[in-house]
This record gives sequence, structure tokens and C-alpha cells, in this order.
Amino acid sequence: MVMKEEEKEKEMIRVREFDMERDLAAVEELERRCEVGPTTAAAAAAADDDDDNQNKNKKKKKKNKNKRAISLYVDQLGDPLSRVRHAPEYVMLVAEYGEKKEMVGVIRACIKMVSSGRPSTSPLMAYVKVAYILGLRVSPSHRCLGIATMLVEDAERWCSAAGAAYAYMATTASNSASLSLFTRRLSYAPFRRPVLLGHPVHAHLLPLRIPHHSILRLPPPLAAALYSHLLPSSAVELLPSDLPSLLSHKYTVGTYLTLSTSSSPPSFAILSVWDSTHILSFRVAGSSAATRAAVSLLRAADTFAPWLHLPSIPNVFLPFGAYVLYGLHMSGPDGPHLLRSLCRFAHNLAVRNPSCGVVVAEVAPADPVRAAIPHWRRFSCDEDVWCIKPLRSNPIGDDDVDGWLASPPSTSNKVMFVDPRDF
Repeated sequence: MVMKEEEKEKEMIRVREFDMERDLAAVEELERRCEVGPTTAAAAAAADDDDDNQNKNKKKKKKNKNKRAISLYVDQLGDPLSRVRHAPEYVMLVAEYGEKKEMVGVIRACIKMVSSGRPSTSPLMAYVKVAYILGLRVSPSHRCLGIATMLVEDAERWCSAAGAAYAYMATTASNSASLSLFTRRLSYAPFRRPVLLGHPVHAHLLPLRIPHHSILRLPPPLAAALYSHLLPSSAVELLPSDLPSLLSHKYTVGTYLTLSTSSSPPSFAILSVWDSTHILSFRVAGSSAATRAAVSLLRAADTFAPWLHLPSIPNVFLPFGAYVLYGLHMSGPDGPHLLRSLCRFAHNLAVRNPSCGVVVAEVAPADPVRAAIPHWRRFSCDEDVWCIKPLRSNPIGDDDVDGWLASPPSTSNKVMFVDPRDF
């Protein structure tokens, strides 16, 4: 009897591709009711397939019902496809429920060719087509129906038909519900643990500690040629094959290089800046009135007395966007100092954009650039978990898949290229 009821419920769910004209209002309303962060909508959506997680979540909510929770909300700025439409290939699926075809779930996926990090002597392909699964949302009133599973499986089928050999997704180590859905039910395996480093945008400019004129803005063709030399596909994972297009994209603010010949060998640092404020914005909710007042007062003091160089933060309780640093690389004894100054330069670019509240970068844990990136602990996260799954058996003629599936996330010493379009 229970099985028949479950089958009946599934028959009432229909997954199809998103239609902007038809679905925009319903999807925006669904997104408004979903939060991200420590207790994410994706986590709750994942938990709809796990009774144990549901029971744990209910107990936790009951235990903490008197505690004020801080949540992070995302606004797609009127374009539900904003996070994927800049990829070479993409799709967005929606789930409808019942005869009234109520909008109850969404998921997005983008596809691109990326480097596998194999040695140049390997006979296997240097690039492989992968899909990135993101933006999973399920209506709070329609969980425990298997909607999340159906959305992910349909997204995987679409990506596989488009030629993707693998699919990967990102979550956090504390998000047990999401990890349970993807690793236990959907056969994903953890493969990388990048570190997200964030720095709030102050009202004042940060000192560069290098001459401003020594920072060069590279034309996209020159930047692409330099990156191809500095970041060969044999040494870097997930480097997109369309990097030249990314560097010349309208949302790439620029690629910046600084050099120092005072050391031997000469030192340099390079990075590119992506403006995601046109794509999505964030908003923090649930904090106390005292916290809000303190943030406002500190910001006001920094605005009217910039010579004090107070470490003010933006009003994160109103919508704010982000600048994403990518392609970070340094070399030579002065490399860390130069890269730190370049990151400060990027911060100062963000100060001029009133929509930008934070500058972020995501790198591999063992990447040397990690130590040179200015960041605040409260704006950073070291518990990201990326999980991957082959979409067909022996997808590229290599059972080991250069360690993506064979090695634990902590064992990789490869440099990761984190595409800002995935942010």
C-alpha cells in the first residue's frame, strides 16, 4: 500500500525544461522562499529523500527554536538562468506537481570542456566534457516526495545526452542532507575540497604597498597566451578550454599583472577579476538589531573618517554582490607580496562599484596562493566539498580517471582552476 502511494505521488510530479515567459514568476516566488547557507534550501531539498535526516532536522529545530538563525538569501536579479547562461552549454529544469501544475522545484546545469590535469605524456585526452549541477531548490511545502532526486537524475540525463562524461556538484561538509542525497542515493564521490576566501569591501581604499603604475592591465589575447604558458592543462585541473572567451567576457573586469625585477629570479603575480554583481546578489537575514546597528555605525565612521582606516564591512542586510578573483598565480621570492597587493588592487576596484560587498577567491587547499590572499575568517569557508560522478561507464577510456574517483579529496596536489561562472 505504501509503495502504491509513493508511485502515485511520483506520477503527480513532472520535470521539464524551464520556459522564461511561462515560468519566471513562479520560479522567482519559489526562490524567494528558499534560503542558502548553513541550513540551505538544497540541504532541505536533499533531505526530502532521507527520513532519518528529516527526523534529525525536526529535533534540531525543536531544540533551537528559541535561537535566532542567520540565513543567506540569493536573488537572481530577474534572470533565473543568470548563473548558467554564460557557460558554453546549459539547461534549467523545473518540477511541477499535481493537476494544477504547481511549481515545486528547480535545478540548473552547465557543461564545458575542462582539463583533467593528466601529464603531457599521457595517451589519454587532456580535456574532458563535464557538467556542473547547481541551484537545486525544492518548495518547503513539497518535500519528502523525491522531487530532488528526480530533478538531479533528469539533469544528469540531459547532460549525458549533450556529451558530458562527468557531473559534479558543490556542497559543504556540514550539509549532511545534501551529501547524503548525492553520495548515498545518487552515487557521487567526494573528489576535491577547495577553500573559499572572502574579504569585505570597506568604504576606504586599501594601501597597495607597490607603485600603482607597476600594475599592468593585459589585453585578453595577451592574457590568454600568458595563462596558457603559466597554467598548462597537464598541471591544472578544471581549466576551461574556452578560457580566451572567459577572459574577454563582458563581466571580466580585467586581467592584471605586476612584476618585480629587484629579486633574483624576477617575481611576478597575475589574477583576473570577474564581476558577478550583474548575475546575482546576496542578503543576510536573521541577525539581531544590535548587530545591524553596529555594522551601520562602523560603516558610517569609515565613510566620514577614511583616514582612520577602520575595518568596516558593507551592509550585508541589504542586497550585495561580489567580485570573484580567478586565475591567481605567482612566482619568485616576492610573488606573495605582489599577489597580496594585486588582491588589494581588486578590492579597490570593488570599492568603486556600489553593488559589490565582498571580494572572493576559491583555490585548492595546497595551492601556494592561498597564503597570499587577504581574507576574513567570517567571510571565508574551508569546508566546501565537491562531489563527482561518471555519467557513463568508463567514460574516457580510463578506469582511474586520473584520481578524480580514486583518491580522497585531501590527497590532490594539483592546482584547481575555479571558473567564476560557477560561483
